[in-house]
Amino acid sequence: MEKATTKSSKSSSIVVGLDIGTTKICVIVGRRNEHGKIEVLGLGKAESAGVNRGMVANIAKTVKGIMQAVDEGSTQSNVDVKIVNVGIAGQHIKSLKHRGILTRKDVNNEISRKDIDRLIDDMYKLAMNPGEEIIHVLPQEFTVDNEPGVKDPIGMAGVRLEANFHIITGLVTAIRNIMKCVTQAGLETEELILEPLASSEAVLSEEEKEAGVVLVDIGGGTTDVAIFHEGIIRHTAVIPLGGNTVTEDIREGCAVMRNQAELLKIKFGSALADENKENEIICVPGLRGREPKEISVKNLAFVIQARMEEIIEHVHYEIKTSGYENRLIGGIVITGGGALLKHLPQLVEYETGFDCRVGYPNEHLAKNETLPKNVYDDLKSPMYATGIGLLIKGVEKAEADSQRQSHVSSGQDLAQTVQPKKSRGLFATLLDGTKRFIKDDISDQDFLK
Repeated sequence: MEKATTKSSKSSSIVVGLDIGTTKICVIVGRRNEHGKIEVLGLGKAESAGVNRGMVANIAKTVKGIMQAVDEGSTQSNVDVKIVNVGIAGQHIKSLKHRGILTRKDVNNEISRKDIDRLIDDMYKLAMNPGEEIIHVLPQEFTVDNEPGVKDPIGMAGVRLEANFHIITGLVTAIRNIMKCVTQAGLETEELILEPLASSEAVLSEEEKEAGVVLVDIGGGTTDVAIFHEGIIRHTAVIPLGGNTVTEDIREGCAVMRNQAELLKIKFGSALADENKENEIICVPGLRGREPKEISVKNLAFVIQARMEEIIEHVHYEIKTSGYENRLIGGIVITGGGALLKHLPQLVEYETGFDCRVGYPNEHLAKNETLPKNVYDDLKSPMYATGIGLLIKGVEKAEADSQRQSHVSSGQDLAQTVQPKKSRGLFATLLDGTKRFIKDDISDQDFLK
């Protein structure tokens, strides 16, 4: 299925990622090249005025931002953007664990993709709290006839198939608001993807996921946490604090305007007060002829460090409650715009005891000569990790769809022949469930209200 159509004669599977964040709305258009790398064709971004802590607060402003970002990305890439892969985050996101059991009737044949799909479908029927809906169902490990620890049961013989599931839920109203914004902007949603899962695709290696690693995506409104072990996602959480919270602290603590507070954070901010000298002073212009204000760099760092320590404490709590605290060889990887804060990796290491590095999405990117150099350099920043991750997820979904189509056209049994790609893990199965939820629960009438 085409994700976008090129205005030129060049035809290829082009995919679009749409990251609706608290500080920016970002559209990235791209495809996978012949070397397996992601080739970005265009980038569009706009200020996000209608989103608060990852949730849509003003539909009209959000639609305006989406349209502006899409126009910019469409012009730069020479692509007519129609279908997008959308990220979802926000403090309403919750996760839980559940165990499912399936007794197979057809014991003569091996376990197939259909059996796993039936097990996943059963999870979508779980009774949730009022106003909550299941977004993703992530299989973790299977048990076949009391043999535990099976990662991929397809092709095995067995009667009783059990699985542990990591289930991610969100508020129906929050999901509908995102869908309304996308629809009113004249776009269609291909997939709705949890943002920390997308970010992990962009900045984590398969070795890190296997060894055990914590991804911490520090955005403007929220900090997303995803814990991986043995290549499988084990825990997810969304902390309702982010870069904007730090800016507000600076605004109040230093008694400056909000835009000045943001500039102070970006240019002079540090997460470790002890790394700054006492005699370094910043001069901030006063309002309408008033005297300029002098602010100590060390005092600024104290304000930032206090809030960052609180965010890291929340992250450490999530690591402890996940039960994987002693099995994370890969340590912590921080990404998102907040990861650019000076001395933050050192503070994370000091507070948690884990190794820490900043995750950059440039490992998956191929250089595109038609893209302006400043745009290509921007894309290497951690703040675009989610957008590039959504693009990677979209590309993998498009490739899986074309693979299925080729099997259907050749008359082969999909249940027996389609195997999940190693790089996708078991994420491929949950995407179908997400689309099913969107179609079943959000009708065209909802958008017309």
